[in-house]
Amino acid sequence: FRREMVECFQDIAQDSSTRAVVIAGAGSVFTAGIDLSDLGREFLAVEGEDTARRAWKLRQKIQEFQETFSVLEKCPKPVIAAVHGACIGAGVDLISACDIRYCSEDAWFQVKEVDIGLAADVGTLQRLPKILGSQSLVNELAFTARKLLAPEALTCGLVSRVFPDKETLLDGALDLASAIAARSPVAVQGTKVNLLFSRDHPVSDGLRFMATWNMAMLQTEDVLKSAQAALEKRGPESVTFAKL
Repeated sequence: FRREMVECFQDIAQDSSTRAVVIAGAGSVFTAGIDLSDLGREFLAVEGEDTARRAWKLRQKIQEFQETFSVLEKCPKPVIAAVHGACIGAGVDLISACDIRYCSEDAWFQVKEVDIGLAADVGTLQRLPKILGSQSLVNELAFTARKLLAPEALTCGLVSRVFPDKETLLDGALDLASAIAARSPVAVQGTKVNLLFSRDHPVSDGLRFMATWNMAMLQTEDVLKSAQAALEKRGPESVTFAKL
């Protein structure tokens, strides 16, 4: 899974035909989290001649797991999570690295790691505070592993929309992806890059980065095409933008 996830999103990042991505669960739930037997094989059986060498190898494995989800964030194409049913443990790590999160009314979320004796180590503790904006709520969820139901997830900002069921959820996520794909890829991907940079830097640094970015990107033909469409009262879906 780790290798396939990284390879998949590296390919998507380079695929000029792809402009947005939807991640959804194929089964009765979004994800039940990591398989504990796999966890034991990966982490509890690390070999090494002494503690330092075992720790070094373990650190490498943890970083590999982290990259499994960080690759979603690094992908310049917007990634939409469509969550139905349970989203447990590593599932929260995954959706925290997505750009937009939708869910169905039966969805629930759980930072489960504390219940199996460890601190979440592949993204939740780093990204969730920036998503929710409430350190108190993040602490509560991470310390107790309590379930966060769909209505509260909407209220606290973990998701931006809640749908009646899985079918309408998928329709909504795909409609959103289509709306994003209709826009200029130069504008959309540049927006994602700059939003992420500004999230992790002071406003002044973000503005400098934006100025440097747009001194090149403002020269795209997409600006003229979009402006012409607006003057003619046409939507962006009427414009053919070159691949990026």
